[in-house]
Amino acid sequence: MAASKKTSSRVAPRKIYQLLVALDDIQPSIWRRIWVADTLTLAKLDRVIQAAMGWTNSHLHEFEIDGQRYGIPDDEWPDDNPPLDETRARVGRVLGDDVNEFTYLYDFGDHWHHSVKVEMRMLPNEINLWPMCLAGKNACPPEDVGGTGGYMEFLEAISDPTHKEHVAMWRWAGGPFDPQGFDINATNLALRSLET
Repeated sequence: MAASKKTSSRVAPRKIYQLLVALDDIQPSIWRRIWVADTLTLAKLDRVIQAAMGWTNSHLHEFEIDGQRYGIPDDEWPDDNPPLDETRARVGRVLGDDVNEFTYLYDFGDHWHHSVKVEMRMLPNEINLWPMCLAGKNACPPEDVGGTGGYMEFLEAISDPTHKEHVAMWRWAGGPFDPQGFDINATNLALRSLET
């Protein structure tokens, strides 16, 4: 008896978006350049951004695209303008040919605001069909560091052995922290492990 071939129910992408994701309000700039297919849902785009930036998906997030909010609707949290369900919105539909920038907010407490620019729209080929990070700069801040202000204080303390909070920050971070550290190989390994 011949083994049956597993058929894929995935729709082939018609367009690949090259996105530049940059964390706002921090210098030097923390950014990633990624490829994503038009067939990805915004929920999966969230996972791609999380993996590319270095976040751990520990908090809520939201997209704002062309004046519309997308995220995880919560019936238990009253909202006069709830976000649309990100699992039902595909990248190609919400970006189309006209949207050239949008925002991604991660962690409503620390308020990590990312500006996302559509740098290029391409036809799919054998190397751009899956999410990939092409380039990036600087390390993602640690989770729960306290937003931009907390991150600046953290960097000051962890980089100065004479700072009164140096040892506490070293312990909290689990050791040394390199704010310029970015490993494209590790980033793409994390992206390959996603189910997109």
